[in-house]
Amino acid sequence: MTYSTALTATLRSIRAKLNLTQEQLAERLGVSFATVNRWEGGLSKPQKAAREVISALATEAGLDGADEAAAPEAPAAAAEVTRRRRGKASVAVPTTKPMEQMLWDAACSIRGEKDAAKFKDYLLPLLFLKRLSDVFDDEIERLAEEYGDRETALEIAEGDHSLLRFYLSAEARWGVISGRESFDWPAKDKPRDIGEHLTKAVRAVVKQNPSLSGVIDVVDFAAERNGERDINPAKLRGVVETFSDPRYRLGLADVQPDFLGRAYEYLLRKFAEGSGQSAGEFFTPTEVGFLMAHIMRPKPGEDCHDYACGSAGLLVKLQLVARELDPTSKVPLKLTGQELQAESYAVAQMNAIIHDMQIELARGDTMINPKFRTPEGKIRAHDVVVANPMWNQPFAPDVFANDPFDRFRTMGGITTGKGDWAWLQHTLACLNEKGRAAVVLDTGSVTRGSGSKNEDKERNIRKWFVDRDLIDGVILLPDNLFYNTTASGVIIVLNKRKPAARKNKIVLLDASGRVKKGRPKNYIPDDVVRPLAAAFLKGETVLNEVAVITTKQAEDADYSLSPSRWVERADTKDAGDLATLLGELRELDREAHNLSTTLVTLLSPVIGERPTAVERSQDS
Repeated sequence: MTYSTALTATLRSIRAKLNLTQEQLAERLGVSFATVNRWEGGLSKPQKAAREVISALATEAGLDGADEAAAPEAPAAAAEVTRRRRGKASVAVPTTKPMEQMLWDAACSIRGEKDAAKFKDYLLPLLFLKRLSDVFDDEIERLAEEYGDRETALEIAEGDHSLLRFYLSAEARWGVISGRESFDWPAKDKPRDIGEHLTKAVRAVVKQNPSLSGVIDVVDFAAERNGERDINPAKLRGVVETFSDPRYRLGLADVQPDFLGRAYEYLLRKFAEGSGQSAGEFFTPTEVGFLMAHIMRPKPGEDCHDYACGSAGLLVKLQLVARELDPTSKVPLKLTGQELQAESYAVAQMNAIIHDMQIELARGDTMINPKFRTPEGKIRAHDVVVANPMWNQPFAPDVFANDPFDRFRTMGGITTGKGDWAWLQHTLACLNEKGRAAVVLDTGSVTRGSGSKNEDKERNIRKWFVDRDLIDGVILLPDNLFYNTTASGVIIVLNKRKPAARKNKIVLLDASGRVKKGRPKNYIPDDVVRPLAAAFLKGETVLNEVAVITTKQAEDADYSLSPSRWVERADTKDAGDLATLLGELRELDREAHNLSTTLVTLLSPVIGERPTAVERSQDS
């Protein structure tokens, strides 16, 4: 048995014995979910300290022979490591809050130097460079454990760059950039200040790693305009110092999945708040992405696509869940994504690199120019599609009246209102004969036009989907989850090959009761995501949460598919007819009059008064 196979077996056994999810195991180990996911998938190996903790948990779980995949240290010492790590979880695994604070501190360091919307152009490449450097240090530490010391490990890595994910020459390492380590620059190359140093550093990274061209070297930190630097070197030094804080380490075991996407989301929101405008882009909250992935349950080798991929967070989560469902498989998903915005496209590339995932990315307007096509020029079909396109996007019917891909005319018609169902028509065009999809849209998309006396195009398209039994279900999300809006959204699930038990049925799940209040945004707790996905996939009625309706019921309701309309509430029992209620009300009123009269009669000897004529008449 190889080391990676033994490690996979040990971690799975620990989770089974202790009844832990991968997230819970990650918390016990003091690492991120993505790290445990990689370990179980055999894609990376834990370092010495982590092996000690794994050994301690294996002992706690009562596993024999677990030392083969862990550390040989005594259980007592390992248990102490476990206690120590768990006691510092907030440092070892940054949550969203410390990440946001780091970014805001960094943004404040250069406020006034650039327009708010330009902050991210400088901060994200720096964040990515810090991540690459911290990962480089982690991998050198791993080599040092094998070869004896750091100097030897550095020499070996310099001779064989394939031992590392990305090789960083000395001037590009964060210790040198921050001034905490020395470096002897050649006289002709020595930078005048931190701005020049950073520009040289990112160019050195690209020189050693050509695949990062256009990803990390997107800005010149030493750029000048009219004889003045765009960003003052002293301000840049402040950003570097902020990123150098030990609380904000970004190594292999330090950050949650899609941390760059979270950073991008936060910066977009802050810029929108500062300018009083909408950022115009959506980042799907992490828990919503995982919910979609668990509902899709991707299988090894499946072709998965996101036509509005943003930072590629939904694709990343599909692969993470696929590994969790089948950790022994070495066959990755085939991931493709298209994105219009240049900044989001670069972040998507960074995300793929950070997660060691192959994601084929293309830039362009998906609705007008979908890039993923067959050799014959048709839209390529996929097993799984996940997306969070722009909600309520204005839609120009004349542009698509003669759609070259025939996505609208043949799928319910051309909408004249919002673009939500146009996105679902495109989604359907992207699915193969057994494909399934999960798409996040505005809540109104499942009700608009129902009950209208006039023919409504959105309602008619929704009817077309329902009549063909393409809608597997709708999930109502809690409000105030998304950074750009306080409105709730829905996940619409499509399936072109429903199992027999779900044919001509639609599962409606109301997840709003599972929300936790937060500042500034609400959230769905991690331990709720899997139960919600399981409830949806099971497809059985659950009071206050799940309703299952037939396509005939949907037709009778004029194709209104809002879960809040259908999910039965505990307090909605039949209260009886109106006549019975009025009779009960009269009886209660009569009893109240009788009690008042009795009380006055009993107290009159004490206060020297007798019941009035009105009181006597009430008694009668």
